[in-house]
Amino acid sequence: MLQTVADPEIPVLSLCDLGIVRDVRHGSDGVLDVVLTPTYSGCPATELIARSVAEALESEGLGPVRVSQQRAPAWSSDWISAEGLQKMRKYGIAPPAGRAAAGLPAAVPVRLHRSRPQPLSCPRCASVETEQLSAFGSTACKALWRCRACGEPFEYFKPI
Repeated sequence: MLQTVADPEIPVLSLCDLGIVRDVRHGSDGVLDVVLTPTYSGCPATELIARSVAEALESEGLGPVRVSQQRAPAWSSDWISAEGLQKMRKYGIAPPAGRAAAGLPAAVPVRLHRSRPQPLSCPRCASVETEQLSAFGSTACKALWRCRACGEPFEYFKPI
């Protein structure tokens, strides 16, 4: 059922595609407990996501539902499923490079960040003739890029 609950910022992705659904279990009190890890602690969609999860499960008769947050370990863009990465690209967002993109299992690796951004593949025409316009896009988790080949701007979901 949670595969059908869309992320409010990237509606082609389910919460499961994003990897934010950490656990679902029946509590000893008969309540269905759903544990979510937000993509980052300041995400403005956290309450909407929790409400959407509860409404979706309760509408299928699976309630009552209790949604809680688990912030450790912190969410990583490596938790986005391989299918989720493909959906992002088809939607026009360059997905983050990481373990899932390389076909490796999810993990929370130590990252070394380069001081200057490396060219990305355009999600529209696949050219690597791209440039970063802004480190921030429509949300803090995205950056704004432009393809010099096709001239189209696109968002890049930053790896975390």
